[in-house]
Amino acid sequence: MRRTAHAATAAAILAAGLAACSTLTGVTSPADARAAAAEDHKPRGPVDCTTATCVALTFDGGPSAPTPDLLDILKKEKVPATFFLQGKGHTEKYPQTIRRMAAEGHEIANHTWSHKDLTALNDDQIRAEVLPVQKDIEKVTGKAPVLMRPPQGTTNDKVSKVLKDLGLAQILWSVTAKDYATTDTALIKQRVLDQTGRDGIILLHERYAGTIPAVPDIIRDLRARGFTFVTVSQLMSPARPQPGKVYRP
Repeated sequence: MRRTAHAATAAAILAAGLAACSTLTGVTSPADARAAAAEDHKPRGPVDCTTATCVALTFDGGPSAPTPDLLDILKKEKVPATFFLQGKGHTEKYPQTIRRMAAEGHEIANHTWSHKDLTALNDDQIRAEVLPVQKDIEKVTGKAPVLMRPPQGTTNDKVSKVLKDLGLAQILWSVTAKDYATTDTALIKQRVLDQTGRDGIILLHERYAGTIPAVPDIIRDLRARGFTFVTVSQLMSPARPQPGKVYRP
């Protein structure tokens, strides 16, 4: 019952956000993306999510002072994650942490400069929120992101068009622990476990005090249930995320 209630809550949050964006069309799941890929394409990377029970662990709003502690855990557990990085006060402040993320095999993506609702902005303002983060990440890693996450998951066709021009696919989520609203590590862990299913995309924020302590148990318990951790791009492989499109389990 608890699992069903938490899953319903997460679905309601996502549905409400998308309903507010009445001009949004075409949301694709990782499974549908994989199925649409050409049959002769082989999955990229060591895991085939067409057969394995995969899940993607993602973190928003970093890098921050605690991020190296999270990277230590992920390195020890041999878990790749996808980091949606924010610009102001983050990418500009912690370039060494971004460099470490890339060196240790994590996927690095864009979460805008100042976390504004992109649907409330004009085209030039959307670009101004996205491009500085692209440049900061490319400067440090040598590679610009191909994925982004719109703040609060709020997007529409206007936003999608601009992001298509910028070469960025949009990644939403299926699991939220609401770790921005609690420091209760046990609650964060339980919310993640209750909501996670195959092809899940888990949303966490490492800068909040209760989150990093929950990560080792989340990894251990999901592995015990048979889940394999992959990056978001690996989750969709052999498909490649298409610029402008919105992906959500």
